[in-house]
Amino acid sequence: MATRRVVLRFPQQLIDEPIISTTIKTYDLDFNILRAEITPASEGLMVIEFSGQDKPLNDAIRHLKKTGVKVEPIGLDVVRNEGRCTECGACITICPTAALYIDLESRHVYFDSEKCIACELCVPVCPSRAMELTF
Repeated sequence: MATRRVVLRFPQQLIDEPIISTTIKTYDLDFNILRAEITPASEGLMVIEFSGQDKPLNDAIRHLKKTGVKVEPIGLDVVRNEGRCTECGACITICPTAALYIDLESRHVYFDSEKCIACELCVPVCPSRAMELTF
């Protein structure tokens, strides 16, 4: 079974369409909505994790793109500005997935974007504002 976390951007004209439910049913996928901001007057944004067999999952992503939904890999959404990071470690205790972690020997703070679910908890706790959203 494959899993893929993506950011979906829905153009305003697609906000009222049942695109996700139709896609889930058609391609027999499981899903977990990690974040959603959808309002009738603007673009919709959804951070979602899809799970399913490889081929149907890839077909579903192609289908979403074909319908006009912009699909972006999740790793592009929360980033760490290396130049700003002071490696204080404030972000480590708040991160629920251990995407932010510290090497105890070197005391270097690392960010693993593959583990990040874009929950944004690290953004407000970072005193140097090194954690940034790029939605």
